[in-house]
Amino acid sequence: MTGRASTGAGPWPYAVWALTRAWLLACVFKVVTVPGPDVTVDVSVIYRSWYETLLTGTYPLDDVTWQYPPGAALAILSPALLPFLEYAAAFFVLVLLCDALTLGLLLYAGRRPGIRAAGAWVWVVGVPLLGPTVYARYDLMVTAVAVAALLAGVRRPRALGALAAFGALLKGWPALLLVGVRKGRPTRAAWGSAALAGAGLAVSFALWMPGAFAFLAFQRDRGTEVESLGALVFHGARQFGWEGRVELRYGSLEFVGPQVELVSTLALGLGVLAAGWLVLWRLRAGSFAAHTPAEAAFTAVLLFTVTSRVISPQYVVWLVGLAAVCLAFRAAAMTLPAVLVLVAAGVTVLEFPVGFGHVVASDAWGVTLLLVRNGLLVAASLIAARRLWRSTVPGRPRTDAAPLAVDGQPSRVAR
Repeated sequence: MTGRASTGAGPWPYAVWALTRAWLLACVFKVVTVPGPDVTVDVSVIYRSWYETLLTGTYPLDDVTWQYPPGAALAILSPALLPFLEYAAAFFVLVLLCDALTLGLLLYAGRRPGIRAAGAWVWVVGVPLLGPTVYARYDLMVTAVAVAALLAGVRRPRALGALAAFGALLKGWPALLLVGVRKGRPTRAAWGSAALAGAGLAVSFALWMPGAFAFLAFQRDRGTEVESLGALVFHGARQFGWEGRVELRYGSLEFVGPQVELVSTLALGLGVLAAGWLVLWRLRAGSFAAHTPAEAAFTAVLLFTVTSRVISPQYVVWLVGLAAVCLAFRAAAMTLPAVLVLVAAGVTVLEFPVGFGHVVASDAWGVTLLLVRNGLLVAASLIAARRLWRSTVPGRPRTDAAPLAVDGQPSRVAR
């Protein structure tokens, strides 16, 4: 069987990708109107403003909406690569190219033994489920880096480490790609590469322009955003006369009022518990297959997403990308959590932008959408964590005992 035949993909992923991405482009170029707030304002106004500031040789030091690590400047400045296009148009085209690159990586990986085209289909279907928001934020660019890191890491742990470090300096969360690297030499290679690349890049950004790490103070002061899991407390409390309100703070709509600080602190506490569980899993895990880094990264990002004080719609594209890598492996055990994430993506577009006014008003429809979307993500998190633990921690029955073949050879399993 040829490598191409082994994918079982044929022309259909390309055809569906082209049709769905044409629709996304029509939305962001406003050929098609999607109900709700204009999601392209972030690019045409906010990103463009940051672009002008960055061109002066400094990070946006006085703008509390700048919530990103220093590498984000590369994404914001990237439309300069297409000077013949207006800023927003150039940004949308570059996101489209990153989208196409991600599909190409997943389809190319699908030619290897033990890997399949299902991952590419998750990407093809999952991205448009999020609606035009996915092309109007730079998160898809970061996700493309994460997908490349995990696929490269199957055989090249150092490449995984370097790309994870680069991704972390774009938006933080790709650092979690390192949590599932097989113990021993691969861990030393990946973590060492990440440390060297991360330190080198961080110093370079700090020397490049002042204010590279000003975002840390802005992130620290954030509260409970209206779409987060903790926000459901206040959406419910508003039905019983809670005296708080919704305000635009740090670039997002947050609850302000009695007990908000407490709920925000509890969310941080849940994040600490999630980190503690990941450390415990890492210490206890004894079986590492080729797909373990992807499954561990998927689980880790799920846990930190649901415990975050902010669950913006674009966060779900991270999960779609990681789910796509998980399902690319034939031996993967994350099918159900991946499906739940895809359903959550479909609900997310109903929550934002279509029904965002209902969410802000805390009416029955808005609260229902949030309950369903966040409930799906919580369920996916718990199921993924349980399956990751059972498939890697000794003393549990394994349902995937057969070794996964990678490039014609059985994967090495460390115990």
